[in-house]
Amino acid sequence: MKCIFFTIFLLFVGLTSHAQRIIYSEPDRDDPSNLNFDIVGKIGGKVLIYKNIRDQYQLSVYDLEMKLQQKVKFDFLPDRVRLLSTDFIAYTDFVYFLYQYQQKNTVYAMAVKFDGNAKRMGEPLLLDTTSNLNYTVNSSIYTFVNSEDKQKIAAFKISTKNDKEHVVTSLVFDKGLNILEKVRIPIPMPFRNDYLGEFGLDNDGGLIFLRETATAEQESINKLSLVIKPLGSINPMISDLRISSIYLDDTRLKIDNLNKRVLVTSFFSKLRRGNIEGLYYSLWDKAQFTELLNTATVFSDEFRADAHGQGPIRAAFNEFYLKQLILRKDGGFMMIAESAYTSSRGNNMSRWDYMNRSPFFNQGLGNGFGPNFYSFNNPMGFYPWGGMGGFGGGGMMNNTGNVNRYYADNVAVISIDPSGKTEWSNIIRKNQYDDNTDNYIGYGLINSGSMLRFIFNIQEKRTNILTDQTLSPEGQIDRNPTIKNPERGYDFMPRHAKQVGSKQVIVPCMYRGFTCFARIDY
Repeated sequence: MKCIFFTIFLLFVGLTSHAQRIIYSEPDRDDPSNLNFDIVGKIGGKVLIYKNIRDQYQLSVYDLEMKLQQKVKFDFLPDRVRLLSTDFIAYTDFVYFLYQYQQKNTVYAMAVKFDGNAKRMGEPLLLDTTSNLNYTVNSSIYTFVNSEDKQKIAAFKISTKNDKEHVVTSLVFDKGLNILEKVRIPIPMPFRNDYLGEFGLDNDGGLIFLRETATAEQESINKLSLVIKPLGSINPMISDLRISSIYLDDTRLKIDNLNKRVLVTSFFSKLRRGNIEGLYYSLWDKAQFTELLNTATVFSDEFRADAHGQGPIRAAFNEFYLKQLILRKDGGFMMIAESAYTSSRGNNMSRWDYMNRSPFFNQGLGNGFGPNFYSFNNPMGFYPWGGMGGFGGGGMMNNTGNVNRYYADNVAVISIDPSGKTEWSNIIRKNQYDDNTDNYIGYGLINSGSMLRFIFNIQEKRTNILTDQTLSPEGQIDRNPTIKNPERGYDFMPRHAKQVGSKQVIVPCMYRGFTCFARIDY
């Protein structure tokens, strides 16, 4: 009997020891604690990580054992320029580096191609310019988006010189960055509080985005329009979505390339600045440009009770923000939202204190652009406080000199069937906060096809422990044991993780004040 128990014990240890594998990179002593970085991905069997140290820009190349192979500095940039934005589009064997900068009165949108060893494949390619600027640009003018299959890439900018008509200038390229079209798209803005929302690019090269109307600045949305501009077409198709006696907030757009549809969804309330009541959902046929479904689902009291933290149950979703929309082949989708907020000495800020009309853009006035342009932020990973925490930086000081505390709590997941009805809902429970930075709160998501894996930190005895929970297609949550960390002293930043394989993820972490990176295989 003892032999049997011992054999079972050995088998259990063997299974759990292979549940995940963690490989760390060595901390680079040349990297400061406030390093800016971006995990580019796995290219040609190498892991590429972009690093920005003050006015120096480089790609660090790691092998699959996370050993640093080389550091390649960007020697192709003009002298004494500051990059206004950096974006990467990674393929299996190469990556595009998209960037923009200002010289004198002109902003340049550029692209460079690298292989898996960070070797430059050709000279920098000029994509577009914006000239005759009589001011210094502090943020980006161009926004880069790519189609789901990465066969189309677009760069666009928006002129707001005319309050009644904003002009979108769009450039669409193929995978080889050969230009397919450059068009100016005039968008009527009939109401005072009109603005443009999220943008997307379909696999056919069509530009799709939202036009929104707020009841007042920093208030709810009471009008919403879908704009579709197919590749090769001159005029955009604009149609108002049906919104009946509700107010929208935190709108999102998702392109269903498989079924040739467009999904528009948003939280909604029944009153201006009212409690979040549920989820609004509109489904459009892209080819026929007709609305197939329009519905609003009210969250049940049971779901509210399950999701709420502090405060009344009716306000349970007031601090939730939409994070991901995952489409299914049958036309249904899964919505993932997270509770996130800040406070200063116990004074919590509401969602109305954060929103500047839309989380997707910095409006030109007050952001160094002047009155003619506004730029769009990446909606993925949006948090209400924006980028105040920084990479490895300190907390954001408010006007009274107090440090803001950042919170990231429960994650709500809802599955919607093709008819717009809720199939199931569930809550992934967590309670996170930090006074110094927002890097260690939030979650990372790994989509392996058969399940979703949420990785996040939990605090045990003042130490962050990386844990994960898996979600099945039927809504079943499995709470897995905390990840067995063979090394002490590593603090993971799962919110900045990058999935590089079906069961493989690169997670940044801090070790004794230095940034390093861990490869985790599940």
